[in-house]
Amino acid sequence: MNYFSTDFRLGILGGGQLGKMLLYDTRKFDIATNVLDPSKDAPAQYGAHQFFQGDLMDFETVYRFGKTVDVLTIEIENVNLDALDKLEEEGLKVFPSPKTLRLIQNKGNQKDFYTTHNIPTAPYKRFKDIESLIQAAKANEVNLPFVWKSAQFGYDGNGVKVVRSIADLDTLPNVECIAEVMVPFKNELAVIVARSANGEIKTYPVVEMEFHPEANQVEYVICPARIDATVADKARAIALQVSEKFNHVGLLAVEMFQTQDDEVLVNEVAPRPHNSGHYSIEASYTSQFEQHVRAILGLPLGNTDSKVAGIMVNLVGAEGYTGQVFYEGMEEILAIDGVTPHIYGKRETRPFRKMGHVTIVNSDMTEARKIAQQVKETIKVISK
Repeated sequence: MNYFSTDFRLGILGGGQLGKMLLYDTRKFDIATNVLDPSKDAPAQYGAHQFFQGDLMDFETVYRFGKTVDVLTIEIENVNLDALDKLEEEGLKVFPSPKTLRLIQNKGNQKDFYTTHNIPTAPYKRFKDIESLIQAAKANEVNLPFVWKSAQFGYDGNGVKVVRSIADLDTLPNVECIAEVMVPFKNELAVIVARSANGEIKTYPVVEMEFHPEANQVEYVICPARIDATVADKARAIALQVSEKFNHVGLLAVEMFQTQDDEVLVNEVAPRPHNSGHYSIEASYTSQFEQHVRAILGLPLGNTDSKVAGIMVNLVGAEGYTGQVFYEGMEEILAIDGVTPHIYGKRETRPFRKMGHVTIVNSDMTEARKIAQQVKETIKVISK
């Protein structure tokens, strides 16, 4: 099929920052796009050829949207899967498939999937609601401290909490959840795997993630990870194993823990472009977003190597500020060599809301990390 400068339509469910950045590359290739998002202020509304406002969890809304496009993809997992099933049955190409999304959308099912397929992961227990977990904790059936995760609708910084006492459970929502053993790890790692509709598969280099201790959000993504080559090889091999078992098409971001004895455990996956791959826009031969487009359209996959060391700094709303956003220090960071900010198009800031990211590229990783620290300390996301 000829995708370029034709009437072909690619549909994207979700119009957040990932959708916006995906549109950089559909625009580059002149591939026409339709985007569906619940917010009239969605960041991707301006880059799409047609923007539709609607509920991603509503069957009719998603089904009708699917009927306007030739291939359908996602930038968020929380979408109506029954609608995707029907669209797929009627012949629409949906990537990743609803079958893959069903395995991933619920974190309890995701963890069970790893266990079933002998993929290394931290021990866990599933609970139908918070009351069941409280009873289990009081009966010493789960050991404190542990990591609580909402089974559905959680994302980076939301739906995850370290529980150090039974009293901590009182603040959590009464939803299906898992209690996961806290893993004493050296590093949090991630590998993005690209799998095309034609079966071609490639992995990006292993990245290392540094997290904010309170918000449980990634502060820095460092590529390549500062780890031993044998650990990197193991991480890439496990990511390929996970990709093979999920049989996804498109991108799969595999987040992992490197334990104190250099074992690699899978934490969770995301079947789409991911925060851990943003560095690739500036640092890689092929950005994760271009790669996703190539993969879902069955085009040859691009080179996943890095041209240069890359570090990404997340820009999140500063504590104590809510309202019309103002980026303090923007001119100062733009004056530094190798620094590129990406602003997501969200007018309103609030504490810890993801508002953008900054990529630092440098031939020297140590220097790149120093500049990343300087950027982090210089730019502030506040309100005016």
